[in-house]
Amino acid sequence: MISEDNYYKKVGGLLLTDYQLDILNKNGIDLNKFTSNHELIYYLESILNTNFNEELENVSEELSEMYYYNNVNK
Repeated sequence: MISEDNYYKKVGGLLLTDYQLDILNKNGIDLNKFTSNHELIYYLESILNTNFNEELENVSEELSEMYYYNNVNK
């Protein structure tokens, strides 16, 4: 059975799962600052360069994979 946490939802200009939303909100990240997942990925990477956070790392990796599969010509 597929969990609803795995479904993507549009939040402003972002496309996120409930799991990702929970982690981002828990870490105090204001999603209103971003117009695309790409911007959010760069922001997360800047945070992770100075402070490791496993949950944010997982979200960043998931978003990066989704970006790659949707936007890179194969």
